[in-house]
Amino acid sequence: MTSPLTAHEILARLVAFPTVSDRTNLDLLDYVEGFLQALGAETFRVPHPSEPKASLVARIGPAVPGGVVLSGHTDVVPVEGQPWTSDPFRLTERDGRLYGRGTADMKGFIACALAAAPAMARAGLSRPVYLALSYDEEVGCLAAPEMIDVLLARLPRPEAVIVGEPSLMRVVSGHKAGWGFNVHVRGREVHSSLIHTGVSAVMTACRLVAWMDAAMAENRARAGASPFEPPWTTLHAGVIHGGTAGNITARDCAVLAEVRMMPEEDPAVWQARLAAEAARLEAEARAVAPEAYVRVDSHHVIPGLAPEPGGAAETLARALTGDNGTTVVSFQAEAGQFQAAGLSTVICGPGSIEQAHQPDEFISLAQLAAGSAFMDRLTARLSTS
Repeated sequence: MTSPLTAHEILARLVAFPTVSDRTNLDLLDYVEGFLQALGAETFRVPHPSEPKASLVARIGPAVPGGVVLSGHTDVVPVEGQPWTSDPFRLTERDGRLYGRGTADMKGFIACALAAAPAMARAGLSRPVYLALSYDEEVGCLAAPEMIDVLLARLPRPEAVIVGEPSLMRVVSGHKAGWGFNVHVRGREVHSSLIHTGVSAVMTACRLVAWMDAAMAENRARAGASPFEPPWTTLHAGVIHGGTAGNITARDCAVLAEVRMMPEEDPAVWQARLAAEAARLEAEARAVAPEAYVRVDSHHVIPGLAPEPGGAAETLARALTGDNGTTVVSFQAEAGQFQAAGLSTVICGPGSIEQAHQPDEFISLAQLAAGSAFMDRLTARLSTS
């Protein structure tokens, strides 16, 4: 009989699929689906409406309520321009670490779940384990909502969700909410010596960015005690493009920006505040150039994950890890989307978020072993409860 594959071996196969968000993930899904179907798992896909991508949901164990979802995203961030010292899409072991794109974020968790799947299939689980694998998480958690809706429509309702973002196997009970958006400012081109007759889209956009910076300073000044770092809502403009020459007022300017909110805050409030400031700037611009505008287009909205003391997911994850500390994170994840759908949810996975998105991303062998031990304890718990 062939020995089951280890998490290390499976991770090597997963890393070899270059599932950067702008590429397909279907080859990886073919591998995972075939692996799970050979164990008797029920599987189905939730395809992208127009691109060669899909989410995958699998059930191991009986079709009864009360199961546990193990959730991960299959996409990874790009490697272009990063000074890697080994092939990012070939798993490389050095000094107790496994290097490769996605090792920490978050194919290591998926590998641990798959390595445990044969034991789960043999264990006679009393409640099912669901594996939920999404796409396009890295560009705004775009696919998870539909995947969650389909999972809830087709399968018995689970009791808890564990999202395996890298947390060093600590139980993360909260993350910030997020709103990503694009701003397009249209001005009027004139010679800069006659700036009073034109509108600089660049300068108007910068005034909106300055408003964001001032709003963040106000948030910081009134911030109270919180486990989040930083303990206030942040506003950030990451990319700005505009203008054609130093002596021409810019006709167009584009800004890519975000707001990362404390989980108790409503994204709609920040959307309304920024829309009001954009409208004020637009009115000033149109007083000079009626064709001018300041347009704000949402890219994504990600709900925050709020702590659930005593909740099913937190209780389960703490029992499996022994971690009773308070850990929250400022990055966004699909955990808030599961919770928004009414499912008890936490984050807990192997590896460190500090390695995510970096050149020479890695997961330690010790963390991969800790992730596998977590899966073993989950299997034992569900086969006896």
